[in-house]
Amino acid sequence: MARKTFFSFHYERDAWRAGQVRNSNLLPTDDQHGFIDSVEWESIKRQGDEAVRRWISKQLEYTSVTVVLIGAETAGRPWVQHEIAQSWNRGNGVVGIWIHNVKDQDRNTDVVGRNPFDQFKLPNGTLLSSTCKTYDWVLGDGRNNLGAWIEEAFKVRSKHGTDDIVSANEVRKRAHPAGVIQSLAASAPFAPHTPWCPDDADERG
Repeated sequence: MARKTFFSFHYERDAWRAGQVRNSNLLPTDDQHGFIDSVEWESIKRQGDEAVRRWISKQLEYTSVTVVLIGAETAGRPWVQHEIAQSWNRGNGVVGIWIHNVKDQDRNTDVVGRNPFDQFKLPNGTLLSSTCKTYDWVLGDGRNNLGAWIEEAFKVRSKHGTDDIVSANEVRKRAHPAGVIQSLAASAPFAPHTPWCPDDADERG
């Protein structure tokens, strides 16, 4: 059965690749949350960090699994970190899918990034990356396996109690506080073009 799923990703750099996952038609649109066009995102950001948190909380409502689409810089994005913690703490299954091997609009792949789950620990000290699995969209044939990965993540989370709250490890403590959008490292701006958001999409996560 299809589960209502929240998708977390680095908006600016990975919007195109995330769009390829979304447009694979593996989940009904009504079961996909977390996607937003740039106009709406800019409107929310202008209202401040609390408005972004409220939007994330609203998007997570009624979902049971969160899919983190992992690109080159995903692990360092404060809003992605916030979404991971909020997802786990509310009881969502969490699974990571590497999308750096997905070709962009110029037919280029990207460099592999860090595992964002390495930045979180369960109360017993176990890294979240030891509990939440990751798969490669291209090498793992995501088009045929996304549903199974989502269901597996749901079952893994159900084995943990409600007091298994995720806490950030020392890596995240040294990172920029959650709730603050960091700009990309000094480099040429990345401008995604997707079938579901305008060409001037700004960053999220």
